[in-house]
Formats: sequence, structure tokens, C-alpha cells
Amino acid sequence: MTSPSQLPEAQLPDKPTVDGLEDRWGKVWQEQGTYRFDRERAVSLPRDQVFSIDTPPPTASGSLHVGHVFSYTHTDCMARYQRMQGREVFYPIGWDDNGLPTERRVQNYYGVRGDHAAAYDPDFTPPLRGAEGKSVKAADQVPVSRANFIPLCEELTIQDEEAFESLFRRLGFSMDWDQSYRTIDARSRAVAQEAFLHNVERGEAYQAEAPGLWDVTFQSAVAQAELEARDYPGAFHRIAFRRADGGTVEIETTRPELIPAVVALIAHPEDERYADLFGTTVTSPLFGVEIPVVAHRAAEPDKGAGIAMCCTFGDLTDVVWWRELRLPIRAVLTRNGRLQAETPDWIIGGPGERLYADELATKTVFTAREHVVAALRESGDLIGEPVKTQRKANFFEKGDKPLEIVTSRQWYIRNGGRDADLRDALVKRGGEIAFHPAFMRSRYTNWVDGLNGDWLVSRQRFFGVPFPVWYPLDADGQPDHAHPILAPAESLPIDPQSDMPDGYSAEQRGVPGGFIGDPDVMDTWATSSLSPQIAAGWPVASDPEGRNDAQLFDKIFPMDLRPQAHDIIRTWLFATVVRSHLEHDTVPWTGAGISGWILDPDRKKMSKSKGNAETPDGIVEQFGADAVRYWAASSRLGADTAYDTGQMKVGRRLAMKLLNASKFALSFGEVRGDGSDLTAQVTHSLDRAMLAALRKVVEDATRGFEDWDYTRSLELTETFFWTFCDDYVELVKDRAYGGQGEEAAASARAALRIALAVQLRLLAPFLPYATEEVWSWWQEGSVHRAPWPTANECGTFDSDPDILVAVGEALAGIRRAKSDAKLGMRAEVTAMTLVGPADRIKLIQLAEADLRSAGKVTGLTYADGAEIEVRDVTLVPPPPRQK
Repeated sequence: MTSPSQLPEAQLPDKPTVDGLEDRWGKVWQEQGTYRFDRERAVSLPRDQVFSIDTPPPTASGSLHVGHVFSYTHTDCMARYQRMQGREVFYPIGWDDNGLPTERRVQNYYGVRGDHAAAYDPDFTPPLRGAEGKSVKAADQVPVSRANFIPLCEELTIQDEEAFESLFRRLGFSMDWDQSYRTIDARSRAVAQEAFLHNVERGEAYQAEAPGLWDVTFQSAVAQAELEARDYPGAFHRIAFRRADGGTVEIETTRPELIPAVVALIAHPEDERYADLFGTTVTSPLFGVEIPVVAHRAAEPDKGAGIAMCCTFGDLTDVVWWRELRLPIRAVLTRNGRLQAETPDWIIGGPGERLYADELATKTVFTAREHVVAALRESGDLIGEPVKTQRKANFFEKGDKPLEIVTSRQWYIRNGGRDADLRDALVKRGGEIAFHPAFMRSRYTNWVDGLNGDWLVSRQRFFGVPFPVWYPLDADGQPDHAHPILAPAESLPIDPQSDMPDGYSAEQRGVPGGFIGDPDVMDTWATSSLSPQIAAGWPVASDPEGRNDAQLFDKIFPMDLRPQAHDIIRTWLFATVVRSHLEHDTVPWTGAGISGWILDPDRKKMSKSKGNAETPDGIVEQFGADAVRYWAASSRLGADTAYDTGQMKVGRRLAMKLLNASKFALSFGEVRGDGSDLTAQVTHSLDRAMLAALRKVVEDATRGFEDWDYTRSLELTETFFWTFCDDYVELVKDRAYGGQGEEAAASARAALRIALAVQLRLLAPFLPYATEEVWSWWQEGSVHRAPWPTANECGTFDSDPDILVAVGEALAGIRRAKSDAKLGMRAEVTAMTLVGPADRIKLIQLAEADLRSAGKVTGLTYADGAEIEVRDVTLVPPPPRQK
């Protein structure tokens, strides 16, 4: 910071305004590299002098919404504070552009869908450009090859990311844009593939053919962390199974279409109603298949009939029963959500063979249910009529239909779901992370403790990081999954659909005795869970972008901060901890700042999928970036916050007031001295009291940031600033202009300069544009590279800060009296009595001259009282202003 000594008035604008500051200063910051990370300085500093942030890469799938502005502002405030504390701040930005959201946007935007069976068309042109939302039905989307689909994904994500970057820059986010990545770029693919290979080599990643959750719309497996339980309309059907003795046993189910897939009836072992049935068999209605009756403690005696049919597979409980009771698989559902075309072996020759072939084969779940219910009604096996209900069903968080459970071959990474020791280790890792707020740690712990399976990381999609794996084909052309061919690390990144494994030629792809590439891609979290490694230069054997940097990685990893929302603790946060634990035997960061949600007027979470999200472009244009940031920073970490344009108006008023008050504080030209002894010039009691109060604000605001409570810092600074403007500035105006002599004027001017220099830096993390504008009027360099203020800059005066408070209360009483008399503030007070406690009156008398000038008081007496009060006021209207 340069010396705040002499300031020619010509440097002050005639009419300060917040309009246009984003364009002006955005260009300056970009040209001057104001927020550029200095790698050489970082590696030379002690570790505690480097602050690294694992910035969330927003999903490139359309537009940002105000929730992004909200949470990224929180991070930016902390980054700016750390930078002003002298730390070298590593603040990268990434874009999460691979995965399902991107593919869905591409499908709707271009009117296409990827199809593994489609042939590549070198001259392909998409039928649409610019369609939005769900305007293009799936049936109307043109199937295209993977090779045609991926370039469209690349094209649209780059277009979206350019728009995102423009908005982030306009909002003043102080990322280093040279430290950027895309989760689909060559480096990210290489990092994700190498980490996966390490997982395989250590036995942490494995392949298995098993029942799993499946989204029939997106035609992909879904992980446990991506589930969302929603109410779904259904009906209870009471259905009779035939006992061997000619009697019946009745069950209740919402899924009668799965009767062909029943493998057992299950009741609780202590349920006396079914004790005589355990160990016997019954036959299924319509199909006559012999079904065992068995016991399991997960059965619920008080639910429905107390006995349930276990199908392969109707829900996750079926999977548990199937696994633990070692039941057979009789699957009828296929990946497209329809019943299989071929009549199952166990039905052939039975009474339901014709029903299945004619009424159920290839039908959707809904249609098959209708046919089965009709057949049950006709056979007399439907007891009564179905009873409508709302049941909880599992959905993919981005899907529209309930998930089904189908058997498929998938890749998994061990995450403690089936390993108690690993689960305990991951819980302990959570204890090594400082969660802000602290109660968010319990969400992490509860999630880990509740896991019941490993992390399913493969997806049957197109735009993602492919698994670096091939499989040899046997003499019949079948893949040998037990002996996968892993890509060598030095070849990464690779695409097994176009690259070949060592020792094979292109002609051997897909032929007996040859090879085939793994067709799947990684779950998007499998890549973004490596965001610290991707951003920080984690070494890979082959780095196509030349960003290997083991020295830097050792300096900034584990990182200091992971900022994110609380709803993805179970996905992004947990998955990143898993990868870091397995790869580095450490946590990925030492702190996690968890933001709340933005709520709409109905107190519901704002989201694009719900259609209630506001886009930020319009509000930034209307209120200005500083105002929007003010609204966001007014909410604490972990707290859900209402979308409130009223708060943005307050923020705009604050920024405008900062410009105008600063212009006054700097309007006196030269201040005596070279700036190093400004506090020595502060001799007046009121000036010293103001700076003593500001000293306390600096101490408390700094403590707020250190405690990750930036909102408290803003509240304290803003409250003082309005007192400074409304009371102190008004009280010292006359004196600063020389109304009480030169020494008194010098004291006011020096105090104004000191207070302004401190307050600008206290507000800089929140209002970067307005503070930078004022700083440029009288200082060299950027306020955002200036040191964070210290308490000692305000002097070490022993003046009582309550002087300013007491005089401010008196001034407020005078203003109130003039308002009650319907007179302007220029009205003269020819007589008044100021009542108050003796100790408060003494404080006011120390600044009586300032009170008289600010209040236009010519007649003043004092009296004792319980509190400060203005009485017996005589007012003289001011003379009319001359035209």
C-alpha cells in the first residue's frame, strides 16, 4: 500500500457510480494478472503461506443459476481474504463437462441421441441447433454413432463454458483462469485412467456381474449415491398363492407384473402365522411355478399381509434376500424396461406359457401390470380390488421414471459398503477434515455408516472417460472378462474403441481370437472425485498438456478448502475422500466449507430440474455484481437462504454509499506528512474514538474470517461503515473543512484517510468492484493485493469508543426533533436541552463543537436523565436557498 498523503482533487470523479465498474475493472484484472497464481513463489514458501482451493467444477449443461452465484461467492470471499493475508492462493477453475447432464442437453439441443449400433457418418449434420428443454421427444431424436455424438458434446460444452466464464468474471470471482481444466480434456482423462489402473492393481477396483439399479430412460447403471426417493402412485394388490394342501396364502404387492420372476415367499422367522409354511412350497398364480417359503428377519410382520414375494428383482430388499438366502435368478425385466421377449424356461410348459407369450413379452412394466391384473381377476387369484397408494420409489436424481434392477456387468471401486475396516477408516478420515459448519460432518458419517454396497463407477453412456481396458476374445468371439488387458500408464489417455492393446492389430478388433474394447465410460464422479489431483498437477506417466508438477503437488496437497453444497456430501465429497484415501493415504483437503441451498418463495430448493431457478445474468445487469455478492455473502455457511432481490438493493446502496463517502473523505487535497505518521495527527477525541471503535472491528472481522464466518465479518464492517457515514462523517464535516482551526481539521482529515484505507480493505472481499474503484483514486496497485488491515493501523488510542456512540445518539435526537417539526436538517436549533447520564454527557461534551456544527445548534444546555434524550427544542427554519 502506498502512502495516503497527497491527493489532487482532479483524481476524484465528478459523479461516482457503480455502473460500468464490472467492465472496467474486469479488463484491468485480466490484463494485469491481478489474481494470477505465482507458482515459483508458492514452491518457495512455507506450506502455511500457501492456500489451495479445490474449486467445484460446475456442470456444463445449459445455464448457471443463482445457486452457483451464492456458493461461489462464499469461496471467493475466503480466497480474497487469504490473498490479502499474504498467502499465495491457488484458486483454479474446472468445468464438469462429461456425463449424463451434458448428454441430455446435447440430445435436446441438437435433436439426436447416441446409439452404439449406428454407423459413423462423416457428413452428418444435426437436424436441430438450439432446441431447449424437453422439446425434442426421445422418439423424435435421430440416432447417431458414438463418433458423431461426441463432437456435438464437445462443441456445446465449449460454448456453455465460454458463457459461464464470462459470467464468473463479471461477478468478480478471483480464480486464476490460467489454472483451468475440463473433466473431459486429455489431462483429466489421463489422471482418471491412471488412478483407475492403480485401483485395479491394488485390488480396489473390480468387475462383477450382479443385480444393480438401472435407469431405463438413460439406459445406464446408477450408483447408490445418485438415488432419490420420490413418491410414486401405485396400488396394493392382494394375491393368492396356492399351498400344497389346497389352501392359499395371500400376499400384498404393488408389482404384480413381477409374479413371473418370483423366487420365494418370505416372512419373519418369529411370525407365528407362517411358522407352518417355512420349509414348504407354494405355487405362483397364473404360472404354477413352485416357490419355497423361507424366513428372513428383514421381513416386516406389520406391513401388508406380513409375507412378501421375493422377485429377481423388484427392489433392493429383493437383492439382499436373493444374496443372503442364495436364491435363484428368474429375471424377466430387460434393460429397456420391458419384459423379455423369450418366454422364460421356468414358465414353458406351465399354465402361464401362453399368457406370457401373448400378453407380456416385450411389454412395458405398466402394460404388463395391466395384463397380469386382468388375468388374476379372471382366475380368481386377485382378492378384492387394488387399493391405490403412494409408495416410495427409487429414482435416478436426474431421471423421470422409477429405477429397475437388472443384472449387468459393471466396474466397482471399494468404498466400505462391504468392508467394515475400510468403512471405519473412511469415517476416521472425516474426522480429519474441519467441516464448516461443524455439524455437517455428521452427514458425512451417517452416509458412510449406511453404505450397503461398493461404488458402481461404470456407465453405459458416450461422453465420458473410457475405461483403459480391453478384453481378449475366445474362439467363439466371447470376451474373457477374467483376463482384462490394461493399458500401460505411459500410453494414457487412451480410447479402447479406437486404440489397440499392445500385440494386436486393428484387424483383430471384434473377431474370435482378437480383442474388444470396454464399451463403458466412468461415472462423472469418478473423474471429478480427482479434481484436486487434476488441478494440482498430480504426476501421471504421460501428460499431454505438460502439467505434471510433483513439486507443486507436494506443496498444495492436501488442499486447504473444498467448498460445496450439502446435498453432494454423499457424492462428490465422499468420493473424493475415497480416492485420496486409496491413492495417497490422506484426506484430500483439511477443510470443507458447506453451503446451503437457495430457496424460492415457497421455501423449496431452487434447481433447473424443478423449473424454479433464477438465472443470474439479469440480476447482475440490474443490481450490479457487488450487490449480488453482498446478498450471497449475507448468508452463513450451511444455511439455506431465500432468494431476495431486496438484499441486493441494500448491497447496491452500500456500494454507492462507499463511493460517495470516499469521495468526501478524499476531497481535502494534501494531508500533511508522508502518511507514515497519520495517526500522530489524530488529536481530537471524536476522531480517536472512531478509530478505537474501528480497531475493534478489524480485530473481530479478522476473527470472523479465521473462524470461517465471513458473514459476521461483513455484518460488523457494514454496521460500522453506516455509523461512520451517518454519524461520524456528518459530525466532522465542518471541522474537516477548517471550521475549528487547522489542527482540528488535520485531525479529522487524517482520521478520515486512515478509516477509509482500513474499511476499503475490510469490504474488498465482498464488494471487489466498488473498493477497487475507490482505491484507484488515491493508491497504486490493486486493493486486492494490498495487505489485510491490522488493528495497529487504527492507532493505540485510549479514547473511549462510546464517544462516537453517545454523540451519534445525540445527533439522532436532534434530527428526530427536526423531522417531527417537518423541517429540514438545515434548520437552526436556537435552544435545546440534552438529557442523559452524567458519564454519557461527559463523553458528548468532548465533541460538543462537532455536535453543534452537525446539528446547527446555537443554544445547548444539559440535564441529568436515565438515557440520552433531546428536549425543549426551539427551531428556526433555514432561509430559502437562493436560485
